[in-house]
Amino acid sequence: MVVVAIIGLLAGYVAPRYFSQLSKSERQTAQAQIQAFEKALDQYRLDTGHYPRTDQGLKALVVRSESEPKWNGPYLQKDPPPDPWGNPYNYRNPGTKREVDIVSYGNDGKPGGECDAADIAN
Repeated sequence: MVVVAIIGLLAGYVAPRYFSQLSKSERQTAQAQIQAFEKALDQYRLDTGHYPRTDQGLKALVVRSESEPKWNGPYLQKDPPPDPWGNPYNYRNPGTKREVDIVSYGNDGKPGGECDAADIAN
C-alpha cells in the first residue's frame, strides 16, 4: 500500500513536468517547420519571381504547376508534413501580416486560442 502511494505521488509530480515539456517541444517543432517552409518559399520566389498562390499552397514547393515555367524545384524533399498535432499548415498569399502567412492553429486546430491552443505563425 505504501509503495502504491509513493508511486502515485511520483506520478503526480513527474507527469505534469513531462507533459509541459512535450507541449513545449511540439510548439518548437511547429516553429522549426514553419521556418523551413519560409526558406523553401524564398527559394521558390527567387526562381519564379513570386510566391505560390493560396490555392497552390505549400504543395507547390514539391509539385510543379504546369503554369510555372521557371519552377526549379522541388524545394522540399517530400510533401509538407502536418503540424505536430496532425493538422495541415495554413498557407495564405497575400498574408495578413507578411507577404505570405504560414500558420499552425495549435493543438485545438482552431484559429486563436491561448497556451497550447495558441496559433503559431511566421
